[in-house]
Amino acid sequence: MTDHLKAGPQKRITLHFAVRLMDGTELDTTFGGEPASFVWGDESLLPGFERALLGLKAGDRRSVFLAAEDGFGDYNPDNVQHFRVDSFPEGSDLSPGVVMNFADAARAELPGVITTVDDDWVTVDFNHPLAGRELTFEVEIIDVAHHAPEQPVTLR
Repeated sequence: MTDHLKAGPQKRITLHFAVRLMDGTELDTTFGGEPASFVWGDESLLPGFERALLGLKAGDRRSVFLAAEDGFGDYNPDNVQHFRVDSFPEGSDLSPGVVMNFADAARAELPGVITTVDDDWVTVDFNHPLAGRELTFEVEIIDVAHHAPEQPVTLR
């Protein structure tokens, strides 16, 4: 274990975490299971959470509050779209709560949650399900190690 190293750039951080809504509802946890590992700056963590880990070392525990704008962003009503029922393939499950993948303007996959359906229209919410929600993260740092980016192979 490299407990003298602190979380930050060029480090691989191994940790246990739990993420909860403000009412205490647990959304995800690694406590009691395998820890998670990430490389600082690899964009696998929310920036607000990653910033809160800066300077922590193995053995440190912290509870982190994330405002909506530092987590999954504010809820944006412009991300709610309406589609005609007949624009979906026949036999599609158009029940509220169903997550469907759509293609954005760049043809990338974009998940949306069906919120309402009537005879003619389907309403789809493209906001992240946790947009607009304040969160708490509990974290325990297991290990901090040096991480050297892979060097490209040069052919001679």
